[in-house]
Amino acid sequence: MAWVLKMDDATIESGLVHDFDASLSGIGQELGAGAYSMSDVLALPIFKQEDGSSTGESESKNPPFQYVLCAATSPAVKLQEETLTYLNQGQSYEIRLLDNRKMGEMPELNNKTVKSIVRVVFHDRRLQYMEHQQLEGWKWNRPGDRLLDIDIPMCVGITEPRTHPSQLNAAEFLWDVSKRASVFVQVHCISTEFTPRKHGGEKGVPFRIQIDTFRPDENGEYTLHLHSASCQIKVFKPKGADRKQKTDREKMEKRTVQEKEKYQPSYDTTILSECSPWPENAYVSPTTAAAPSFTSSTQSYSSASSLSSTASMQDVQQWLHKNRFNSYSRLFTHFSGSDLLKLTREDLVQICGPADGIRLYNALKSRSVRPLLTVYVCQDVSESESPLLERRCHSKNGEHGSPTAIHIYHALYLEEMTARELTRKISCVLSLPLTHIGHVYRQGPTGIHILLSDQMVSNFADESCFIVSTLKGNQLCCYIC
Repeated sequence: MAWVLKMDDATIESGLVHDFDASLSGIGQELGAGAYSMSDVLALPIFKQEDGSSTGESESKNPPFQYVLCAATSPAVKLQEETLTYLNQGQSYEIRLLDNRKMGEMPELNNKTVKSIVRVVFHDRRLQYMEHQQLEGWKWNRPGDRLLDIDIPMCVGITEPRTHPSQLNAAEFLWDVSKRASVFVQVHCISTEFTPRKHGGEKGVPFRIQIDTFRPDENGEYTLHLHSASCQIKVFKPKGADRKQKTDREKMEKRTVQEKEKYQPSYDTTILSECSPWPENAYVSPTTAAAPSFTSSTQSYSSASSLSSTASMQDVQQWLHKNRFNSYSRLFTHFSGSDLLKLTREDLVQICGPADGIRLYNALKSRSVRPLLTVYVCQDVSESESPLLERRCHSKNGEHGSPTAIHIYHALYLEEMTARELTRKISCVLSLPLTHIGHVYRQGPTGIHILLSDQMVSNFADESCFIVSTLKGNQLCCYIC
């Protein structure tokens, strides 16, 4: 005998929902209260706050890293819009640095140190075009302050944190991908400081927190780009972010169920989404890297933004990308450097519009910036003569003791006037990997060796001449006089 149970669709759906809810009701009851932290769970890659419609594609393009800002997102953001996170001025916020590689992916990073550069930048394109002027104005009104700082005592697993006085909105650090790492950042500028003052109560501008990560090349310099990600933030005066978050939450509670469905939920943490690396010419660092914004290559003081008339079409495309003219790359696909440089200011304004046209014209016509310090160095013709450095340096008018020796000098242009920068450029002159140079000394009175320091370099006279010799050992030591 067969039984047939007839049920309508609504009854079936109701029963399935009830069974599903019941099956979930016991989840988590066996775990202690401290077993899991919801913020840790939300930091996992599977909870990325983005459209997950193309799961297969996202898995095939798995980013090597993921950065999680430990601050809640606003509930007043529509589904198709980017998340927005409110921060308090000067408060320390944790950014977790997570190794997101699949098993066996990028084995060259295993147990390796990478470098990350964190910066706060403008979200609005209009302000990006005027970034230099905006930051200079902020610096004038807030002398001695920085837009971004690293709260070093609270950080975990990072080494060599650095900031530079000429770049107020960026900082860099190293971290081991195989270990737990978190950097704590403080944003000192508030969103309304860059809003034109009219009637009071103006709406503050949004910023972005961006992190760019690099691995070392064969010379040990962190030049190879790995990953970049960013998120949108607004910064309020102390406690202002908490009040704004509460206001947004109360507004959402007053909305109908249908209206709430159009908005994202508020997440406990903010996942930084992938983006393009920051342009190389945005900042030049005193460190050895040649990466966006906080790095420098072994070039002299020639501007990274200058475009040569001999540049190929491929070179032009790279130049446009580095200088944030990506949207015009297709328009100038078949332009060589000569073609682009022949365009007048009026041509570029007509093609790109007033704002981008003027910016592109200024970038094309940019000139090299004079270095802060120029020194000339010559490699010792014979390392056996190194004990005679003192005698040779005491000769007059730069003429050295051996009349038959020919000394060829190299000009080193220093932009930051630091011992690290001088060491890096000496390593290029000697054709030695930077990692092979242990120490650099300057020969002082009575032949003593004085360790090179930033203060010593800053006191060099412009266009000083030095002879460099090396002492071999476990690591080379360079002597200058």
